Amino acid sequence: MLTTLLRDSRALATLAVPLILTQLAQVALTTTDTVMMGFLGTQELAAGGLAIVIFNQLRTMGVGLVTSVGNQIAAAGARAEQAAQDANQDGQEQGREEVRGIVRASMALATLAGIAGAVLMILIGQALPWLGQDAAVADRAQTMIFALAPGLLPCLWFQVIRQFTVGMQRPQALLQITIASVAVNAGLNWILIHGTWGLPRMGLTGVGIATSSVYLLTFIALYLSAKKDTTLAPLLSLNLMEADPEALKRLLRLGIPIAATYGSEAGFFSLTALMAGSFGPAALAAHTAVNQLVYIVFQVAVGLSHAASINVSRELALGRYDDARRIKNTALACAGVVMIVVGILYLTLPELVLAPFLESGSDKALTIAGHLLIVTAFLQFFDCAQNIGVGLLRGLDDTKSGFRITLIGYWAVGLPAAWLLAYALDLEAVGIWLGLLTGLATTAILLLRRYSASLTARADDHDGAALLK
Repeated sequence: MLTTLLRDSRALATLAVPLILTQLAQVALTTTDTVMMGFLGTQELAAGGLAIVIFNQLRTMGVGLVTSVGNQIAAAGARAEQAAQDANQDGQEQGREEVRGIVRASMALATLAGIAGAVLMILIGQALPWLGQDAAVADRAQTMIFALAPGLLPCLWFQVIRQFTVGMQRPQALLQITIASVAVNAGLNWILIHGTWGLPRMGLTGVGIATSSVYLLTFIALYLSAKKDTTLAPLLSLNLMEADPEALKRLLRLGIPIAATYGSEAGFFSLTALMAGSFGPAALAAHTAVNQLVYIVFQVAVGLSHAASINVSRELALGRYDDARRIKNTALACAGVVMIVVGILYLTLPELVLAPFLESGSDKALTIAGHLLIVTAFLQFFDCAQNIGVGLLRGLDDTKSGFRITLIGYWAVGLPAAWLLAYALDLEAVGIWLGLLTGLATTAILLLRRYSASLTARADDHDGAALLK
């Protein structure tokens, strides 16, 4: 049992570790923007933060639209590999052409989503003064939005190539390029903000141009890297005019619920931030600091979720249902080990953990944050498990169930529980986080139960079909 778990963990880590490190590097990318904007002043930081929130909301939903691409490619690639092992040339070429078709359709989808998202982003920017935002802040945010909006298109193109390389289980270049992009982004930010090397001082606009430029450069770099890979190059077809309408419809059918799930989760956490703010600046500062810690650790869950999802798609394509069932246990065990280590740090060294986010003089905020860390030490297990559950269901091509269950967990259970504990029972910020824990635990249990039930049903159908033959 232990030997099997260790073997499966090593196999999962081969794909998961590069993805986890890539996610952490992307967090560093946005953190760099925030730090650079802070040097410009309070109004610039507020305006830039507002622009990035709008960009990230649309980017997150756009990424959701193409997230299933990795699963589709993993399944098609597995079928092509199996056909090659069986010396079935027709089956191998059919699988390879299926991969090419998925890439073309996903690039078409990313292009449409990128253009629509950029236009919507600009329209939201123009509406900021009517949405109750300070006029000066809105004006600065609009200038940055105009510079950020074009970057949405190469950002989503990059995500398509990323899903392609991950689906083919060759994500190594992805990590190297993402890490390099952090340094490039910092350098471009500094040059364009301050106008070095004879360039004009652009301020916030420079941050937007730098970010858009980095998205374009990373897309080009990842594309060129894939074209140099002898396994990937023959399958990387970007001719949008040959995109198959049926493949595009299938990706939309799978992608829309994922985009809605991502949007729902972001809205859930945003609303709890507003609730925390109702208890004063100290509660909001504590909530923000602990939420950032959760967000950083959450990247481990994202990497494990993607890796588990891709592996489930491959195993099902090959009819290996027992292996697909073990992937759930392996991913949860790996996540559990990491969360135990992090939880011990939260409980034993809270001041050290909070030091980068809260000033030492903020006694009230530090006290509240210390209490929130106790809740978080347990909450993060369920946060990680629910994200893995969403990924596992995506491996089954079941994205609608994930969306429905997250609606129940977040909005029907989590939000009412947070309100009841925070306001009715007067637990304030701690009550909000206990509500979050309740919602995430409900979501995790329902998602994992759904995966086990769906997988068992598919295995029974598969065995029944085999008996009939």
